[in-house]
Formats: sequence, C-alpha cells, structure tokens
Amino acid sequence: MGQQYESLIVARAALSLAMSPTREAEKELKEDYLHQGIKGTAVDFGGEFITIMQKVLERAAVASKREEIIDRTYIDEGAVIGAAREALAQTMSRAVGLNVGGKVGIARKNNHIVVAVFFAIGLLHLNEVCVGLGHRVI
Repeated sequence: MGQQYESLIVARAALSLAMSPTREAEKELKEDYLHQGIKGTAVDFGGEFITIMQKVLERAAVASKREEIIDRTYIDEGAVIGAAREALAQTMSRAVGLNVGGKVGIARKNNHIVVAVFFAIGLLHLNEVCVGLGHRVI
C-alpha cells in the first residue's frame, strides 16, 4: 500500500491495540507493529462516561509521551488529545449517563496518529459495545 493508505494502516493498528484482550496480546501487537514502523500503545479506562472523559484524554497523552509515540510538544500533545476527543465524541450519544469500561489504543506512523476507543457500555445486566476513532496529521 502506498502512502495515501498510511492512515488506514495506522487506524487498524490503533483499533487492534484498543481491542487487545490482555496485556500480553497488547505487547505482542506493539512488537509486530514496531517492525512495520508503527509505534503504539493502549491504556485501560472505566467509570461513568462523562466523569472519565478528561481522564481518558489525559491517559492518552501521558501514554503517548511515555511510549515515545509523540514528542513533548504542544503540537503533538494537542494532536493526541484532539484525536482522542474525536473518538469519544463519536461514542457520546450512546454512552452519556452510563458506565463504560474498555481500552484506548494509540498508534503512529510518520505524520499519522490515530486514537481508537473500544469499550462496553453497562446497562443493568446488558452490555452494548462501542467503538470510536480519531485521526490527526502532525
């Protein structure tokens, strides 16, 4: 695939990391993606949707810096937070007022950075599944 499809490759990586069922599976994915020139990580989250939104944004930024996916600049941090906010915004209508739990996956290759959220929405004994994705170019 050429460079015009790079954003799709990075999006698949972020979503795969967000959907990884265990830390061991996540670690294997990170290693596989690194061989393809993609840096990535994932972070767990959970709680009432509105109250955890800020924590998800913060965790995405902190994890991205810790794993050296981004530099410690306003531009890079803003890109990650913007992409994470977009991913959460796509899920908001289904999750507002309910408890959620899942993972946020972050992946970057060259200028493309993608943040994906994959989580369950708890309602009584029923769970809905939700996915959101945000992309930025740095």
